[in-house]
Amino acid sequence: MNESINSVVISGIGLWTPEYSVSNDELMESYNAFAEKFNADNAAAIKAGELEEKPSTSSEFITKASGIKSRYVYRKEGILDINRMRPKLEERGNDEVSHQAEMGLNAARKAIAAANKKPEDIDAVIVSCAYTQRSYPAIAIEIQNELGIKGFGFDMLVACSAATFALQRAYEMVSAGTARSVLVINPELTSPQNNWRERDSHFIFGDVATATVIEQASTCQSEYSYEILGTKAVTLYSNNIRSNFGYTSYVDDSDPYGADKFFIQNGRSVFKEVCPMAAEHISSQLEALNIKITDVSRWWLHQANINMNTLISRRLLGRQPTPEEAPIVLDKYANTASAGSLIAFNLNHEDLVKDDIGVICSFGAGYSIGSLVLKKR
Repeated sequence: MNESINSVVISGIGLWTPEYSVSNDELMESYNAFAEKFNADNAAAIKAGELEEKPSTSSEFITKASGIKSRYVYRKEGILDINRMRPKLEERGNDEVSHQAEMGLNAARKAIAAANKKPEDIDAVIVSCAYTQRSYPAIAIEIQNELGIKGFGFDMLVACSAATFALQRAYEMVSAGTARSVLVINPELTSPQNNWRERDSHFIFGDVATATVIEQASTCQSEYSYEILGTKAVTLYSNNIRSNFGYTSYVDDSDPYGADKFFIQNGRSVFKEVCPMAAEHISSQLEALNIKITDVSRWWLHQANINMNTLISRRLLGRQPTPEEAPIVLDKYANTASAGSLIAFNLNHEDLVKDDIGVICSFGAGYSIGSLVLKKR
């Protein structure tokens, strides 16, 4: 496993955390007030069986169900207002930087600095996340323009596996020589797509942005870098995680803000089906690379639900992982879609020493699973 002169490395990473956060207690108080008002305003329809009563929630329920205790949000105004129940974003003109590009730029500049790069050293920009705020022009091209990067950029959407899938595309471009270095950005602005009026999902998501620079080892000049030993991606069609939001709502006469247009999931089925898939995905990848499970020092797993992470880790290790082995960040960040494993990577890597091995893995809607095996340089 000696490093090749043409090996591909992660040379810079960046994490941008919004200044605003919402605690479980704040969310619980707001949601319960909304539910009480909804039930009172619709008492007759509920009694007649035309509407379902809104159940109440508690901070304890949220933590037990997910491990989440708080979440960061790009904008807090409006979320806790029971007459609005969604964040309030100001509309920006076409000549202004978009909200999502602003988030991405904050993380991108950190990653570029960490890699000791300049914009002219980067040939491609990939913005990959669960949602983009518009279809075109691409957010990646907007960020490319703001940073003064030549070359090309594009957006890609692979739900909660968007970050790892984009890192694989970057790895392949650098390996093939079609780009010297690639900047991958994950501006996860999930709060506008969260149904804050729905008890079983309103607490799940948070906002964040991560960024990563991929390049050849021969050009790397950063303090912390990781050789990419291998990448792996797989998809398997499932409707158990879905959002029907899209431009065709205008022509099919459906409610563009109906419940099915937000994040919806069959949580029990997702848990039952994805956990063994993810564990098998990782173990088979390591086996193909002739790496033993016991040789892995760090597991940077997708941060959707603490119970999923614990089960997957147990399947892999045959025991409960230590907090150092499989760090959890969802208690503070919540589910940040594709960025979760990258947050864990950003916040839990500097203690590793040369030749330590770690695995980044994400899993989500699709189903989709993506992973990278890294070795500290």
